[in-house]
Amino acid sequence: MIDFYPKTVYILDLTFQKVCYFGLVNNEKSEFVENLIFYRTQKKLSQLDLSGICDCGKSTISGIEAGKTNPSFDLIYRLADALEIHPADLFLRNASQNREDVRKFFDEELSPKVQEMVEKRFPIAEDKE
Repeated sequence: MIDFYPKTVYILDLTFQKVCYFGLVNNEKSEFVENLIFYRTQKKLSQLDLSGICDCGKSTISGIEAGKTNPSFDLIYRLADALEIHPADLFLRNASQNREDVRKFFDEELSPKVQEMVEKRFPIAEDKE
């Protein structure tokens, strides 16, 4: 089992190299499907446009968006590439942006404060000649 998002169970099927995702809350559309539709419409792409870019059939895209078909790992990467997003963003919207925000917060705000606290707690001994 792969845990990308706590509300959803993802099952790795190595035989068919597919990711099966099952929404656990009220049988609603999975986060993956919602995010795929969100990013596709944000890019103003039709299902046909997206299928052409991803080199798959329109029925594949519509099946995924209807929750009837599960994409292969390869198709997940092609979808993300076509939508110009990180593949993780298909499972958790703005996942890659959130990671960048955390890294920026750590580098710019938290790290200097920690360094200041350490320097106050453990001052560097001055060389006495």
